[in-house]
Amino acid sequence: MEALRKQASKLREQVARQQQAVFKQFGGGGFGSPDSLFADAAEYKQHQKIEKLYISTRAAKHFQRDIVRGVEGYIVTGSKQVEIGNKLSEDSRKYGVENTCTSGNTLSNAALSYARARSQMENERGNLLKALGTQVAEPLRAMVVGAPLEDARHLAQRYDRMRQEAEAQATEVSKRHIKVRETVGAGDNISKLEAAEAKLQELKSNMAATGKEAVAAMAAVEAQQQRLTLQRLIAMVESERTYHQKILQILEQLEAEMLLEHQRFEASPNPVLENFMPPPPSYEEASGFFASSAVDGVTETVEYFLAEVINSYQAETDVELNLSVGDYVVVRKVSDNGWAEGECKGKAVLGIHKPKNMVFVTMAAAK
Repeated sequence: MEALRKQASKLREQVARQQQAVFKQFGGGGFGSPDSLFADAAEYKQHQKIEKLYISTRAAKHFQRDIVRGVEGYIVTGSKQVEIGNKLSEDSRKYGVENTCTSGNTLSNAALSYARARSQMENERGNLLKALGTQVAEPLRAMVVGAPLEDARHLAQRYDRMRQEAEAQATEVSKRHIKVRETVGAGDNISKLEAAEAKLQELKSNMAATGKEAVAAMAAVEAQQQRLTLQRLIAMVESERTYHQKILQILEQLEAEMLLEHQRFEASPNPVLENFMPPPPSYEEASGFFASSAVDGVTETVEYFLAEVINSYQAETDVELNLSVGDYVVVRKVSDNGWAEGECKGKAVLGIHKPKNMVFVTMAAAK
């Protein structure tokens, strides 16, 4: 619609210029000439002012509407976050109250602290959402649909219609001037010309008054839009800044409380923990025998090691053993050159590549 309106205004100005050229060609001029409508610089300036004010107030209205929609969307999603946060707070509080841990109440205290802090943060979020609704969305929405803006726009539209009528009447006056020149002495044409000029003068007078009124109303609305929108933006920033400052205070206090609980937990003697996943049994324990050898009547301990493979190895000969990470190997003997003899997955071989590929997890010895 705006594009069509601009195009129509442009066409009217082109027609007016053509009319001026035609009338000047026939020697027209004077008070009643149709070019007097456009020769008035003050009226043209007023017309341009109304055009700019109309565009400015329309853009500000759209911006206000965008802010309202954004804030309303933020309130909807924020309300859902408040609901989720309160549920988490309640779950944490419930655990803290009902926990029956036998080794201490450190986690219970931390859960209660978190529940209290989370509840406070959700309350602050709720206050923020309420402030955004009452201090930002509602005032802007009221102005978008308010009477001052609509009244000013109606005045501008009425001025535009009156200007169109004046342009049409100026065309009529131009035609009457031509007829008077073509029929010299025709009293009827002269009287009609005078009536057309009187009507044009009346339209111009009314249009000027309406134009001034429209400019004043549109300028007042524009100033109010600029002032109110800026105030609401500042209010929104201040509300969010206050919210984040309070959240930071809550989080700092919560962190201090939880770190204190953690320090108490670390300082307390740790209970003996039972291994719920014992290491794999040694080869001797699994086989039920030990090995020993005697040299010069002295019994020497023959140690069998159970090792876990930490680096894989691909056998290169038949007397070597393929190793995969996580395999367990019974190591019977380790040579000085770094090779070992042992068994893995029921296969006994002479060559196990370098014990650096393994980590010893158990050791059994017989005397």
